[in-house]
Amino acid sequence: MFVSCRKSAVILACVVVVLVRGAPQQPTKEPVPIISQESDIQPDGTFKWSFEAGDGTKAEQNGQPKQIEKETPVVMQGAASWTDNEGGQHQLTYTADENGYQPQSPDIPVAPEIPAAIQRALEYNAAHPEQDNEQ
Repeated sequence: MFVSCRKSAVILACVVVVLVRGAPQQPTKEPVPIISQESDIQPDGTFKWSFEAGDGTKAEQNGQPKQIEKETPVVMQGAASWTDNEGGQHQLTYTADENGYQPQSPDIPVAPEIPAAIQRALEYNAAHPEQDNEQ
């Protein structure tokens, strides 16, 4: 489980890079300046970093070791925001911990609601597992 938390951290870092680098850039011939940048890594494994670019792109992440059973993985929280070519604002926040990668954003699709008839059938099946064994 904790190996997957570490894998989640790697995946999380890749997602942030893809989001920031993959976000459409404003059509300009000049390079986008970095307005601010911070990086702090402590000997105990605690870290934080952030940056802001001249086009409004921002990203930040912090993490700290957390004792979970016999393991001490680094749990992380972060956020990224950017503007697309059409002027739309995008924001993403996330946590990566013993529960996995948990992103939150208005841009993440939401699954449709389960139709009432199917929900009733699922509830009936869950309440009557003995009928599954009769076949």
